[in-house]
Amino acid sequence: MVGVRDVFIKKGIQRMLIDRFLEKELRNAGYAGVEIMKTPLGTRITIYAERPGLVIGRRGMNIRMLAERLQKDFGIENPQIDVIPVEKPELNAKIMALRIARALERGVKFRRAAFIALRQIMEAGARGAEIVISGKLTSERARYEKYTAGVLFKSGQPREECVDEAVTYALLKPGVYGVKVKIVLPRRHPDDIEIRKVEIAEEGSGEQHGETKS
Repeated sequence: MVGVRDVFIKKGIQRMLIDRFLEKELRNAGYAGVEIMKTPLGTRITIYAERPGLVIGRRGMNIRMLAERLQKDFGIENPQIDVIPVEKPELNAKIMALRIARALERGVKFRRAAFIALRQIMEAGARGAEIVISGKLTSERARYEKYTAGVLFKSGQPREECVDEAVTYALLKPGVYGVKVKIVLPRRHPDDIEIRKVEIAEEGSGEQHGETKS
């Protein structure tokens, strides 16, 4: 008998595999994530992307292909795909990681790719960012370089609520490079201190001091 936990684990694995499939197929479209929801008519698949037009394709060709693959390879029942553009791609860790990876694959030097992405993230309003690129960067020995700006939360509630994180990979001649991006989103977090101005009433009439006039 299949337990409830096994069902959740199976769904989690399926969602992870679908996410990896879409990231590979929609790499050039700036794939940012997916939401999967079961409906009475089938399964609603919501894809978030930097360039929705590339996801949809000419006359919806890519959408139909994706629906067929999701149904055939992953057993998704009657997939209905929606594509939603990401308002600020520079504040999405997955999009920025893919941007860096594509730049590396085009031959851009890793330091230049990292600094450009870091500047774009901070100019978009992020409170902080961290980019880590690992691999055979300058020699046959694998290592990593880290680039940071602003404030970065490493643990606790602020990290859980305010930090967007993503990892992707780029295949180059020296080997596979790893790209990890963390972005501190421009939102209020529990450690923020807000100073409010308190207005003190000026000394006025006798009534304000409890005095009465005869």
